[in-house]
Amino acid sequence: MNEVKANQTVDAKGLACPMPIVRTKKAMKELEAGQVMEILATDKGSKADLKAWSESTGHQYLGTVEEGEVLKHYVRKASDYEEQPERHHPHVIKNDELTEKIAKGESLQILDVREEAEYAFGHIPGALSVPFGRLQQELNKLKQDEPIYVICRTGNRSDMAAQLLESKEFKAVNVVPGMNSWSGKVEGI
Repeated sequence: MNEVKANQTVDAKGLACPMPIVRTKKAMKELEAGQVMEILATDKGSKADLKAWSESTGHQYLGTVEEGEVLKHYVRKASDYEEQPERHHPHVIKNDELTEKIAKGESLQILDVREEAEYAFGHIPGALSVPFGRLQQELNKLKQDEPIYVICRTGNRSDMAAQLLESKEFKAVNVVPGMNSWSGKVEGI
């Protein structure tokens, strides 16, 4: 296999979402248009996260090479005419507002886009688990005619997931700040 030449490397090994993206965004400012960044990560969800972030900002996600436990992601910086301002999903609900809806017994479609292990250790009762990286392939598990409350750990993956769902004509609502600060009922291991 050919070696991929990168102009800059970001070390995000051992960091969980959203830190690989936070570090990448910061370092991307130092690159010139057309240059390639290598992002080293161990978080399995970083592949889907960085791909979606790249697409939402206009940067080009080139791919990922796995070397043992380390994922080497490659992103090409967009030129000024390619780059887009980072989008954020406009439909948002706070954790406590969703907790109230659950307490009232409302029938809700809750989608947890964290990785399977994160879900297993604690999730909202009744939430459907579809990791963000598999969402595109598993859209058939969702009801298109009612709102989908999308949650992750910090609100970043769920934001990107909500944007993806809206582009596929689903009604999506991003739950913030996410499971990181969830005080409602939880079930899991």
